[in-house]
Amino acid sequence: MRSVSDAFRQALYAQESDEVAVCLITVTHPELADPIRLSTDPTTRLSTDPLLYGTKSRGDDYSFVPINVMIPEEGEEAPAAALEIDNTDLGLITVIRSVTQAASVKIEIVLASDPDTVEIEYPAMTVSHVDYDAQTIRFSLAIDSLATEPFPGTAFIPSMFPSLF
Repeated sequence: MRSVSDAFRQALYAQESDEVAVCLITVTHPELADPIRLSTDPTTRLSTDPLLYGTKSRGDDYSFVPINVMIPEEGEEAPAAALEIDNTDLGLITVIRSVTQAASVKIEIVLASDPDTVEIEYPAMTVSHVDYDAQTIRFSLAIDSLATEPFPGTAFIPSMFPSLF
């Protein structure tokens, strides 16, 4: 069971609410100078030239882009998530084409009224597949879960490690 604030719980369970749950997405990669920060809500105006809306959280600006986020379900054996981002800026396609290793993606959920308090945070996921067309960029994300690794990994038996015996 996740521990979330009462305000978040009330906003989720209310039939009607002025609160908005906002997904903050941070994409990091060794070849990127700065992380790419995206938001699912145009909470506030970040700049006027160019006109840019997004969410300011913990001192960082998250740019608003229409995103469909499929978060991992609780208790999945091999947790996975997906992102569908509107292809409104060719800059993201250029970044995707230029990297040679998988990027890391972190998803956090905050309330628009209190963006500095992270209500739900998912561990960093690895981009396992990217597909794009003129309208949409689709990211498949996977969580490297130690829970799915066999334990113990190897048995120290004479047939596998003869020099030990």
